[in-house]
Amino acid sequence: MRFAEHLSAHITPEWRSQYVKYDEMKDLLYTAKEQAPSVETSDQNVIQRYFSIFDEKLFQYCDRELHKINNFFAEKLAEAQRKFGDLRAELNTSQDLNLNKDGLRRRKFFPDKTTRMVRTHTRKLHDLKLAFSEFYLSLILLQNYQTLNFTGFRKILKKHDKLLDTDRGGDWRKANVDAAPFHTCKQVDDLIIETENIVTNELESGNRQKAMKRLRVPPLEQQIKPWVTFRLGLFLGAFVVMVMISIITIIVQPVDCSWKPALRMYRGVLLIILAVFFLGLNTYGWRSSGVNHVLIFEIDPRKHLSPQDLLEMAALLSCIWSFSVLCFLYSPLREYVPRYYHPLILLAILLIFLVNPTRTFHRSSRRWFFKVMLRIVTAPFHKVGFADFWLADQLNSLVSVFLDFQFLVCFYAVDFNWSSDSASTPCDERCNSYEYGIRSVVACLPAWFRFAQCLRRFHDTRRVFPHIANAGKYSTTFFVVIFRSLKGKFEAQYESDLENPFLYLWLLSAIVSTIYSYAWDVRMDWGLFDSSAGENRFLRDQLVYSSKGYYYFAMVEDLFLRFSWTITLSNLGGNSFLDNDILVAVTAAIEVFRRFIWNFFRLENEHLNNCGQFRAVRDISISPNKVNDIAVLERMMDEDEPLSINKKKKHKKNHLVMLDDSEPTLPPMLHDYPDDRPLV
Repeated sequence: MRFAEHLSAHITPEWRSQYVKYDEMKDLLYTAKEQAPSVETSDQNVIQRYFSIFDEKLFQYCDRELHKINNFFAEKLAEAQRKFGDLRAELNTSQDLNLNKDGLRRRKFFPDKTTRMVRTHTRKLHDLKLAFSEFYLSLILLQNYQTLNFTGFRKILKKHDKLLDTDRGGDWRKANVDAAPFHTCKQVDDLIIETENIVTNELESGNRQKAMKRLRVPPLEQQIKPWVTFRLGLFLGAFVVMVMISIITIIVQPVDCSWKPALRMYRGVLLIILAVFFLGLNTYGWRSSGVNHVLIFEIDPRKHLSPQDLLEMAALLSCIWSFSVLCFLYSPLREYVPRYYHPLILLAILLIFLVNPTRTFHRSSRRWFFKVMLRIVTAPFHKVGFADFWLADQLNSLVSVFLDFQFLVCFYAVDFNWSSDSASTPCDERCNSYEYGIRSVVACLPAWFRFAQCLRRFHDTRRVFPHIANAGKYSTTFFVVIFRSLKGKFEAQYESDLENPFLYLWLLSAIVSTIYSYAWDVRMDWGLFDSSAGENRFLRDQLVYSSKGYYYFAMVEDLFLRFSWTITLSNLGGNSFLDNDILVAVTAAIEVFRRFIWNFFRLENEHLNNCGQFRAVRDISISPNKVNDIAVLERMMDEDEPLSINKKKKHKKNHLVMLDDSEPTLPPMLHDYPDDRPLV
């Protein structure tokens, strides 16, 4: 592998602008070599003067790069030292509290305030382990930063000497790079060793194997698993074959209205599988383009799903789905399992897959999913992170799944005759009607989740824009659902749909909601139409993806697909070329595809925000202990019976523990540069 490819594969994406510009310097070398005066037609002095001028400019360029790297390394090292001091202080504080675990067990069913404090400190020990593991990862990234930049300078200066047949590049490297602070500084290595010792001796009771497993650093480049690729191809091939058989069977068999319940029950599951498949493509695109989705979603970098894992999961579920459809179609030929039992069996398999308690089928990822879903459902009561509102946005593109699940519950609870394996009243539309208001409430749930999240973010930040404005965007969905429900409820009172006044209110609210959402997509979620875009007209100053055409295509595509709901207008007046359920399936699939494209640019925008802050690892916050809490716990350990702290006065000031009384100082290397030269 060439070094340029190695550098691109191993850099920390958020620090990309702070690495040595190896490719640019290599282009300078080859350009200078090509434009050099010919040996046959030019005097030797002219040639020497040409290369002397080029060397001067090249070494000035190298000096600027070296200064940039030294400054950035010094800044990150100072940040690491401050973080290490904070973690060490928190660890010392926790060790001073020899918690009474027996007392905790005695009162676990009826916890008082003291017991709750003990539990808080117990959870804090787990947070410390997680914080040390993330800190260790940041040190490894910084160490890798040192190695890659030194190798880059060495490679480019060696290439310089080889192309120009000189040794000036090697001399410059020895005089400048070899003595550069970023290369000679060994404090990162010392911090790595000290962190390993602390985690081993203090947090894992001397078990080094367990400590190093916790501190394990994930591979910097994407690993391709051949066996997973094989299974992915096998499952996709089987899915295609079974789908083709199902389509042929549907064409051949006589059709009546009894197919509608089956379509509604199978449609939602297929949309979920399609969303998972597109998410696998999203993750592949993010990783290929250097968008660090693992950091953005605050996922453990040691345990997360790769694009192959997501695609394999979607392919496996698609095989199970298509097999269930075949069983439903051919169940009249075999009387072992009644026809309408197959959708329930499919749903049971999916639920078992999700709640499976064993350490199989990506248990850590499923736990992460359930935690995020719980925060979404209880949105007003929790602080909202990026993963929370991102997943809630995905749910807004899966409204049909919510409605299909509501239909499935209603169908088996109200309309299904278990003894005859058929609907009690064939072609009955009770479960698909908005008359009782249940479907309206279900249709509003995804928008409500995001609406509540926006209100919570406003509560936390007190910023009217963008949070209240964003809440207004989701509130338009409520009007769309209300007017659509009223249109359906009173349509029997009018001879034609065009006479129904709620039709025009629904159309007006839908148009306003669509335009509002599209404007928010391109301006706020994607960060486009930036005034400082420069040459990237209508876009933004920084672009991650290689071609501007991707952005212009996405802007047009998002506008058209936002209006895909207008396809359903073809059924007005009873003149329809397709059944309404089929149109809903088509528009739902289009919306899932639109969200798939949206994801690329939404995470790119968030990634650029992280790049602006040079944030490369998760921030694990550990709340400091309160002074009175520590004192009470210490007295509690000295007493035979735990003391009550119900009457203790609460202190509002936090107890900040410092390693010493002095403020943190910058590394010595920062003082080597004049004050008028800004840090990067």
